[in-house]
Amino acid sequence: MSATLDPDGQPIVRSFNAKRLEDSAIDELIGVCRGVLADGAVSDGEALFLLDWLNKNRAAANLWPANVLYERLRRMLLDKQLDPDEQGELLVLLRQVIGGSPSEAADLLARVDTDASGDPPRSVSTALPLDDPQPTIEFVGRQFCLTGKFVYGSRTDCEAEVIARGGAAKSGPSRSTSYLVIGHVGSAQWIHSSHGRKIEKAVELRELGAPVAIVSELHWTNALIAMPR
Repeated sequence: MSATLDPDGQPIVRSFNAKRLEDSAIDELIGVCRGVLADGAVSDGEALFLLDWLNKNRAAANLWPANVLYERLRRMLLDKQLDPDEQGELLVLLRQVIGGSPSEAADLLARVDTDASGDPPRSVSTALPLDDPQPTIEFVGRQFCLTGKFVYGSRTDCEAEVIARGGAAKSGPSRSTSYLVIGHVGSAQWIHSSHGRKIEKAVELRELGAPVAIVSELHWTNALIAMPR
């Protein structure tokens, strides 16, 4: 049996195409969220629009972070409207989903070492996957994975701080990872403006029961200060 070909006559790799469609859907959702937040408020109509979009894009609604947003929206809108507390909660949630604006990232760029690509950051990183409350960070014998750009310093400098305190720095999250630390500024190399594959993988591992804690750069930096070299 011949393989299915695309319009250019190339074999279609279904798993790759499915992932590409998923990425496109999450990018579209982030764009929709940015549009809703453009005026700094969320109306009942905008919330209903978001829920309708998720209902019409069920494949995306089952993916992180859309699945978190979908479940919260569904519960909030059982009565088709938002009360003041729900409006405030939804505003916070949407801001966590989008991570922040490019202008916010640009304001921080002067304090952030650029990577080898020299590309500017696209946004402030997402706060949605962070453990709440943030856990106590221990270094000795613990494995760390870093993602994003750090106000603290270059990736090499940050990993050196971990190693100097008895921890290990790894390039990607796994079941043996103790902490994924998210730099404050989004990386231009992330697949989405507010997050990348390492965050997606750490969220997946955590949902499967792996003891991976996801922490912010600020929380990690405070732990460094509390445990000097």
